[in-house]
Amino acid sequence: MKTQGTKLREAVEQYKPLQILGVINAYSAIQAQKCGAKALYLSGGALAAMSLGVPDLGISSLEDVCVDVRRITAASDLPLLVDADTGWGGAFNIARTIRELTRSGAAGCHIEDQVAQKRCGHRPNKELVSPQEMSDRVKAAVDARLDSSFVVMARTDAHASEGQQAALDRAALYVESGADMIFAEAIHTLEEYKQFTSHIKVPVLANITEFGKTPYFTRDELGSVGISMVLYPLSAARAMCKAALGVFEDIIQNGSQKNSIESMQTRADLYETLGYHEYEQKLDKLFSQNKSK
Repeated sequence: MKTQGTKLREAVEQYKPLQILGVINAYSAIQAQKCGAKALYLSGGALAAMSLGVPDLGISSLEDVCVDVRRITAASDLPLLVDADTGWGGAFNIARTIRELTRSGAAGCHIEDQVAQKRCGHRPNKELVSPQEMSDRVKAAVDARLDSSFVVMARTDAHASEGQQAALDRAALYVESGADMIFAEAIHTLEEYKQFTSHIKVPVLANITEFGKTPYFTRDELGSVGISMVLYPLSAARAMCKAALGVFEDIIQNGSQKNSIESMQTRADLYETLGYHEYEQKLDKLFSQNKSK
């Protein structure tokens, strides 16, 4: 049976580029898979906000992430790429991160070159560790793999604070240190992405998040400059949050949810997504067998 890491690597090779959909829980993972997604993503920012109710400032823990990873990978067999922030500590902590994420069912993770008290990649005043310290993070992650197919992706946030050339130099060092893939954060132009794919000889990911520093380049535009993966980390989560807020406001202001019914998923659609009736049929079969004894 293929490992999750192998599934992710094969998807990157097969789809040019691979679109990776961000999910926030098991149910959204099922929805994404039913829509035809080939790979999933768990965002650290989404987890912080949706699971913990805190901002994306390095507050969540490894176990917080593993809880959501286990739930998502139990619900979907698609490969899951996980945001591991800065690895939650030094070499031994990073090694534990890799092992626990693997055991939880992740296909791979990305580790970034910000300081431990990190910020969202599209916020100002990001502070980076030295290239050598990030190189050591990558080496620790690669060395700790329980499964050689588990993907260790290195994210660089250098473009915003140190410039494009520094970001390219860092990415090259991280690949030399063992990174399987590169996450180029907060890039502004297709030409800059082209520079990454021309100089970095491993797959490169473009993060097309909303309301950030990177324009809404299309899949085909990014593919034309050699990008291997296109990430949409929070698109569905943002839509869910806005929809939920509208329903809450409707109920409070109008005393009923009737005006919002058309915007809701029906009970029938929910049951179909979950395979609810198959579960019921299984129960009926088990109970009928018990009654006949």
